[in-house]
Amino acid sequence: MSKKVFIKTFGCQMNEYDSNRIYESVSKIGYEKTEKFEDANCYIVNTCHIRDKAKEKVYHEIGRVKKNFKSKKKPVVIVAGCVAQAENKEMIKREPYIDIVIGPQSYHKINDSILNYTKNKEKEEQTDFDTMSKFNYFDKIRNNNSKVSAFLTIQEGCDKFCKFCVVPYTRGPEYSRPFNVILEEAKQLIDNGSREITLLGQNVNAYCYKEKKKSFKLSDLIMALENIPKLKRIRYTTSHPIDMTEDLIKCYESSKKLVPFIHLPVQSGSNKVLKLMNRKHTVEHYLSVFEKLKKANSKIEFSSDFIVAYPGETDEDFNSTIELVKKINFINSYSFIFSPRPGTPASHLKLIDNNIAKERLKLIQNELFKHQNKKNKIMENKIVDVLVENKIKNQNKYFGRTEYMTAVIFDGENNIEGKIVPVLITSSNQNNLFGEIKLKKRIKAA
Repeated sequence: MSKKVFIKTFGCQMNEYDSNRIYESVSKIGYEKTEKFEDANCYIVNTCHIRDKAKEKVYHEIGRVKKNFKSKKKPVVIVAGCVAQAENKEMIKREPYIDIVIGPQSYHKINDSILNYTKNKEKEEQTDFDTMSKFNYFDKIRNNNSKVSAFLTIQEGCDKFCKFCVVPYTRGPEYSRPFNVILEEAKQLIDNGSREITLLGQNVNAYCYKEKKKSFKLSDLIMALENIPKLKRIRYTTSHPIDMTEDLIKCYESSKKLVPFIHLPVQSGSNKVLKLMNRKHTVEHYLSVFEKLKKANSKIEFSSDFIVAYPGETDEDFNSTIELVKKINFINSYSFIFSPRPGTPASHLKLIDNNIAKERLKLIQNELFKHQNKKNKIMENKIVDVLVENKIKNQNKYFGRTEYMTAVIFDGENNIEGKIVPVLITSSNQNNLFGEIKLKKRIKAA
């Protein structure tokens, strides 16, 4: 009888990709994926350290596991991901229910760690930075993800060292995977049924792989993927403004599959605050990138990230951010009050009064959501192309997304997963479009 493994995944798309690869790794030692956590012989918490109170959320989750397995045999409990990397052995000391702590660059060791613990009952911590060995290991294991929209990590780590960010300390320095290996994995995903691929990296547009005398960049990957017939859409995230090079911008002119949507975090509309953050770009540079991209493809829309109430941010600085929001008209964005991450340079800075911070967050979100609602409202009574991802459980409705990542829920017909279908939008709210499938003859085969 096979053993069962359950992974609870927090945070970013890269964690989702990692969890999928962990499932495939542990299957080699007899563990089968389960969607029912209560059946697990091995319970893995894949953690994220970006948001506030990330560490406490992990301990809360472990407490929930303890409660659920109180009257059952305890599973092997593993904490993986960025919190594991940051906290390492301290997690086992604080919570004895945890058996193994493993960081993102040590996932190639997870099978040995599980087998060693099962045999010897010795707790273990694996948090070395060994990115190359990790990818060399996983490159030999087929990616069996068959989702219509799939993630594919091409780059990890960060050399930017923004003062608020923990990524350089939890994911290590920038590392780019071999060009041909990425293409081979992409082909596996497409053979499995994926029709959209999102290329992932902490600084995905910093991707640069050198082989002999040739260098491959993100633009080379995009144009190579362009030539795979069954692939319908290409996305990438997350980008840094200073790595938005001319060759990448040119892809928006020449590629038919690269979607006209880009997530390009700016964080602040004040040059003073950007310098305090060590963001390495200015507002003027960001706007020049915006203008170049719009010139390359007038259909392009933008989303972004904003940190408000960063230490030292004045009312004038914040108002500059609001002005930038109004100028760009972001289609979708994420905004947060600054919260210090332990171990980062900004963790020791004096915080802005919480009431002021909350008011600023409210103001920027009102402005961002106003644009978002307006963009969605404009789509009503129009037909949009939707890549169908799945049928909604227990309903005769389908879920898909537009080129701009907007979620669409619509009445459909059978066997349209993986196809791009025309949908008449009948209504909308802040986050979703609603509609019905139209013009059947236009449906494209997967």
